[in-house]
Amino acid sequence: MTGGEELKRVAVIAGDGIGPEVISEAVRTLELASAIFSLELSFTHFDWGAEKYLQTGVTLPEGALEMLSNEYDAILAGAFGDPRVPDNKHAADILLGMRFGLDLYINLRPIKLLDERLCPLKDRAPADVDFVVFRENTEGMYVFVGGNFKKSSADEIAVQEEINTRKGVERIITAAFEYARANGRKKVTMSDKSNVLTYGHDLWQRTFKEVASRYGEIEADHLYVDVLAMWMILDPGRFDVIVTNNLFGDIITDLGAALQGGLGMAASGNIHPGRVSLFEPVHGSAPQFAGKNVSNPIASCLTAAMMLDYLGMREAARAIEGAVEKAVALGETTKDVSGDLSTTQAGEAIRRHLRATK
Repeated sequence: MTGGEELKRVAVIAGDGIGPEVISEAVRTLELASAIFSLELSFTHFDWGAEKYLQTGVTLPEGALEMLSNEYDAILAGAFGDPRVPDNKHAADILLGMRFGLDLYINLRPIKLLDERLCPLKDRAPADVDFVVFRENTEGMYVFVGGNFKKSSADEIAVQEEINTRKGVERIITAAFEYARANGRKKVTMSDKSNVLTYGHDLWQRTFKEVASRYGEIEADHLYVDVLAMWMILDPGRFDVIVTNNLFGDIITDLGAALQGGLGMAASGNIHPGRVSLFEPVHGSAPQFAGKNVSNPIASCLTAAMMLDYLGMREAARAIEGAVEKAVALGETTKDVSGDLSTTQAGEAIRRHLRATK
């Protein structure tokens, strides 16, 4: 997507809760990879999050999006959410502000099982759970269009609108097919609910068929989202690339995370090809575990590897992924994935295996 040997600048936003702990392990792993593979990376840390919001009332500072867009190649973010901010205004302003403001229309979620011990399904090997989900990231139900009439009365009416544009639908479907072509994937499955949502999802149907016609070597498949969820459990091996809308993608990617061992294993990227893009583990801020040194750093390290891949540093990205796989195979993990290591110990185990790659 991007590439070259020039310096790549990364903005680091650790966020709230366990975010600083797991992002710290990711940054240390990136720094080690940078030394091993002679990468040109620089990191700038920003303190945006609940603490700053509570102290100053500032969520995303004025001019932040322009600064990120003009001065950085990627953003590595932790989690956002704090019980001291009940409405999570800061989280919405920062995270959704970056997704929408930077037009990061691809939410890319790899669903990859690293060890059969982690899968809740019986008799499933890593080859059976290895697909990616392309979630449309800037439209759908997440555009906050709607309102309330006679709020808090017995006659209250709440309206929430879903927005689908031809441009938005076509570019996410095209991205899914382009990924399949570039990565040797044989099938793209589009999921909607067009049998009920007969206007917006008819647009998905028609656009999918048109885009698929440009990629004759790739099988084009369709499943309603309820059927898709069923087959993710019955036969996850049938999937290669899934593309779907914002709401359905939000739901099925967490189901996919369960197949690979839980949210502590789930990496993600929020991408606009060729532009600054945002990479974040998706496990949430988990404030109940903050400061206890028990959170799983694997998702953040795999997210860091995704970021390197996006920046064209693929050898280093594969090395980090391999180091994570080795740590998982040896049980050098945190409690949520059947290990007994702390956050920092699990991060150091990954780095120990990374050092052994060269």
